[in-house]
Amino acid sequence: MDVKFTFEFGGINKFGKIYRPMAQVLLKSPSLQIWSQVWMVVDTGADFTILPRYVAKDLGISLEKDCVVDTTSGVGGEQKIYLCNLPVTAKVGNNERKIPLAFFDNDEVPPLLGRLGFLETFNVEFLKSHVVIFRE
Repeated sequence: MDVKFTFEFGGINKFGKIYRPMAQVLLKSPSLQIWSQVWMVVDTGADFTILPRYVAKDLGISLEKDCVVDTTSGVGGEQKIYLCNLPVTAKVGNNERKIPLAFFDNDEVPPLLGRLGFLETFNVEFLKSHVVIFRE
């Protein structure tokens, strides 16, 4: 079954109106056995899913005990991240996946829904009408 989300309006700059492909993702805490809802940027440029630091706390994940420190680099330069050792289930609509998950060392970067273990397991379509579709 297709799952569709409307892009989020991100404002206007000198190039025009900005729209971001967003998806509502449920993440299951590996220790608390609860689901947390996170709106994420659907980012085909992100190798894997990376979340702001505060989401680790919401999921009951200790960055010091449950993760290993690494670095990532992108448009903003190099940044410290925490790679989660625990299995995390992500769900879009009724579609569940066990995904690799990392956390930024701050809360300044938006949640990024990446390719490895998630986007690459769907046919994802970005429509010019500012809709993103996930297909099995």
